Amino acid sequence: GGAGAGAGGGSGGSSATPGAFKMPGQPSRGTQRFYVTIPRGVRPGQHFRVLVNGEQMMVRCPDGMRTGDRLIVTAPRERPQQYVVQVPSGIRPGQQFPVMLQNQQIMVTCPQGVRPGERVTFQLPRTPAPPSQPAPNHQMFEVTVPEGVRPGQPFALIANSQRVMVTCPPNVRPGQKIRFQLPIQLKDEELKTIQLKYDKNGWMRCLGQDMKFHWVFNEGGGSGEGKEGDAASDAGVSDAGAAEAASPSAAAAEQRKARFDLDAVAFTSSLVPTAGENFELRFITASEHATETTVKGTTVNYQELTTVAAMGYGEKTDWLKKQFLALRTPWEEGHVKLKVRRSYILQDSMDAIESIESADMRKMFRFEFIGEPGLDAGGVAREWYTLLGDQLYNPDFGLFQYSAVNQMCLQINPNSGIANEFHLRYFHLAGRVLGKALMDGQIVPAHLVQPLYKHLLSFPVTLRDLEHMDDQVFRSLMDLLDLEDVSVLYLDFTVSEDHLGQTETVELVPGGADMMVTNENVGEYLQANVQYRLHKRIEPQLTELIKGFREVVPEALTSVLDFQELELMLCGLPNIDLEDWRSNTEYSGEFSSAGASHRVVQWFWEIVGEMSTEMRAKLLQFSTGTAGVPSLGFAVLQGNDGGIRKFTLHGDRNVKVYPRSHTCFNRLDMPLYRNKTDMQQRLIQALTFGSEGFGFE
Repeated sequence: GGAGAGAGGGSGGSSATPGAFKMPGQPSRGTQRFYVTIPRGVRPGQHFRVLVNGEQMMVRCPDGMRTGDRLIVTAPRERPQQYVVQVPSGIRPGQQFPVMLQNQQIMVTCPQGVRPGERVTFQLPRTPAPPSQPAPNHQMFEVTVPEGVRPGQPFALIANSQRVMVTCPPNVRPGQKIRFQLPIQLKDEELKTIQLKYDKNGWMRCLGQDMKFHWVFNEGGGSGEGKEGDAASDAGVSDAGAAEAASPSAAAAEQRKARFDLDAVAFTSSLVPTAGENFELRFITASEHATETTVKGTTVNYQELTTVAAMGYGEKTDWLKKQFLALRTPWEEGHVKLKVRRSYILQDSMDAIESIESADMRKMFRFEFIGEPGLDAGGVAREWYTLLGDQLYNPDFGLFQYSAVNQMCLQINPNSGIANEFHLRYFHLAGRVLGKALMDGQIVPAHLVQPLYKHLLSFPVTLRDLEHMDDQVFRSLMDLLDLEDVSVLYLDFTVSEDHLGQTETVELVPGGADMMVTNENVGEYLQANVQYRLHKRIEPQLTELIKGFREVVPEALTSVLDFQELELMLCGLPNIDLEDWRSNTEYSGEFSSAGASHRVVQWFWEIVGEMSTEMRAKLLQFSTGTAGVPSLGFAVLQGNDGGIRKFTLHGDRNVKVYPRSHTCFNRLDMPLYRNKTDMQQRLIQALTFGSEGFGFE
């Protein structure tokens, strides 16, 4: 519609025409704009010195800005110094002749139409100033130019234990110092120390010789089942027979692991560029995926990413805001104006956003509802995200459907193509909106299932992630690991799919209909289910969603986040009413009789009352699978069957060390701790290490 025409113009279009319109900046002919980072120790209102075009300027720190923020300063354009020289006799147009200037010999070319004896004007060739700091993942070296080396001539030297060739810059003489950069090369011992740790089922990113991060599985680095064998005496739980009670569970876990390691068998979604501007989504083993450690337009490198990944959630978000600011196109260099009709917000927004070139997605957007007065100072943008999200993620529209486990969360509808013929364009729109919301600090009014956040981050997904999408399928697959003889079920390598009433049999592997599941190949069967159910059945939709997201947000920047932190950034920290939560909590097991009066229960609510908003959100994620709170409060919290399933605290003598969550039932199983201190320590550890780190079912 109008978006296609509007996106190419700069006038803003007719006031009644919906679309996305490029609005040009207003550069001044006599000035240049420069980015300046506010140095340490400078407060708002103070001035600091900067060097622009070789001249010193004083810049005032604006109110509301702080150390590390970037400013745009305007300065007169540089006017290179000009020199006048007389053309010597015997020189014809096009020939060069030497001129001594500042103790340097300069070769000047005689212009056309100029004869000997006439004067010509020239200027010195500009020598690029050496960078004050090396490029990301590079190291700076300084060397003295050897005797006999002329400008433009290469010479050899040893740097960083390797032989390199360096070219002498123009106008540099022997004896002068020059700087050059080389890519950083680290020894294997150094590489092992550079890690992005998430404490999520043992997976972490490690730096490789290619200076990219690679997924590595750390055996014993966080399996929930493996933690249950810890000694009860270390946990502060009050059950003398705890160690004996835990051993059968540990033995069962080892038996399962021997058949299929639930954590080590993991896959990632990797978006790979193909011909032209096309992309292919490959679902590869986690260890095959590589993440860049630099971002064009920023100074980000592997060292900074490693430092930020170890920070708390609040510090990470502050850092990301600064990086997004560095990537965003300044307002003065142009912005995008989006005009939509309120009654057609979904259609108009899709046409407008999809008409925008990828490079313009990082420009500032200004929104206008056609026919309505109002200046977009932030409020109109928030309303646009809310109204668009309400329609885009509405299951009635057909792109997404409620999770079979938690109706607060949405997952991709495998049959979206039947419901909407333009579904892939809308998934691309959804990805762009998620990326733009993350970059601009806007809130998306929809919670996705955990595996989708993992896909957006190229985070490893495992068989455990099926539980967030279909608990019954997950349970049935897990039961296979406990059977003595799987073949008695007469399963083959196929699944049945329901396409709006039409049943279709899909082979998980070529020739799967003729392959029976046995004890020997049950691991392959489970792996094939992970690949199909988490990727293959939604591959076209997932490709467009991730592609749209990555057109706005570089993967390297989001590598500092885990999937739970991404949900919090996109959906915002929930407004949790603690009294509503407590009054709508049920008690079972050892807590049945005493209820809220039980000593451990009282400690629990005291600890929750002392938690920060962020930590309460993580507790909600741990217990229910999402940080979302129903609009009507905890009284209408839903379970996996769609019915009301209130939050439940369950006292269990057989649960050791750490709490165990059942997200399908919104239930938290608590050990019977001896004191509040131990309980608080174990609960915070479980939440810090994430919902998959400890006792997650």
